[in-house]
Amino acid sequence: MKNFFYFDFRTWWTLVRLVRREQNPARRRRQYRTMCVVVPAMALLHAVTFALDPIFFPSLRHTEVRQPVFVVGHARSGTTYLHRMMANDPQFSYVLLWEMFFPSLIEKKLLRTVLRWDQRLGGRLRRRIDRLDERLFSKSQSVHESGLFAPEEDEFLLTMSCASGFWVVQYPYVDELDFYYLDDRWPAAKRDRVMSFYKECLRRQLVLNGPDLTHLSKAPVHCGRVESLIRTFPDARFVVPVRNPYETIPSFLKLMQFAYSARKRSDSDIRASFRYFADSSYHYYQHPLAVLDAHPEVPSAIVDYSDLVTDPAGTMRRVYDEVGLEMGPEQQKALAGEKGREYRSGHTYSLEEFGLDADEIRTRLAPLFDRFGWESGNVD
Repeated sequence: MKNFFYFDFRTWWTLVRLVRREQNPARRRRQYRTMCVVVPAMALLHAVTFALDPIFFPSLRHTEVRQPVFVVGHARSGTTYLHRMMANDPQFSYVLLWEMFFPSLIEKKLLRTVLRWDQRLGGRLRRRIDRLDERLFSKSQSVHESGLFAPEEDEFLLTMSCASGFWVVQYPYVDELDFYYLDDRWPAAKRDRVMSFYKECLRRQLVLNGPDLTHLSKAPVHCGRVESLIRTFPDARFVVPVRNPYETIPSFLKLMQFAYSARKRSDSDIRASFRYFADSSYHYYQHPLAVLDAHPEVPSAIVDYSDLVTDPAGTMRRVYDEVGLEMGPEQQKALAGEKGREYRSGHTYSLEEFGLDADEIRTRLAPLFDRFGWESGNVD
């Protein structure tokens, strides 16, 4: 299936069924239109252009994903900050947010050409896009900094395949949607198809950005896919940020609460999702470290969040050393402008706000509390 677009029909049908739970008739109609018209139409477009990519761009046949770097860690543990510092290094290729919804190389090339011509003609289209960007992301910047032209989670390349965690943000029915436990729960055949398609998406991005570059990925949901990533990319390298779960778990739940509230989801649906996210958080912490411990041959670096914020430049140099990367003068210059700040272990959101129990978190993650010396007594 090397140049075929992957589509998860079973999950798509589940998403269609879940739309029926929407109580507001107008929103329900919009959601049916999205799932029954927009998604199939976009998937068909992607399928055709994906198959045509190697015909229009023969170099794709010879492009390989070599020694990719995956930043994996629980959400709110510094993955975005670390990823964007590394993205300043010109040796890396990465995916911009808008590019993630157009996995075909033909689509990306065409849209980049349109933007270049627009710039030559005065940039009118780009100004409109920037205004849209501001409307979409201005309210969320304090929770999660993002933008259409910013590096983002390349797992979103699977969105129109209905195999991406993107859909959990849209529909809080996490008891019926599993985009995370790929290593442990997905059938082997489905897991291999998804990972093969993901690899094809990365190959296309490398042809776009430069085939000699190293792909740089960031996606917290990849915590549940580390074993599969190693099988798909045997020469992969991993960077795992870690942070006190008393801070990350309520912060992540606050982020999801913000996303669901913006989509006018009911309080009962939001609260029902919190227990699942809390349970999966333990796996987010444990699984990547367990898999990497079982694969000592895989280059990896563990980054404590407190080190990252107090000494970003020194921490980044250590990461490069431990995963076997060379740091060029451009990255050294960029890091010189990264100033550390005092790290405080206090957090903004209380555990009680989300029905979390400090003792349960401490018990279930006891080895990591001991390993990283996290504070356990400073809880709201």
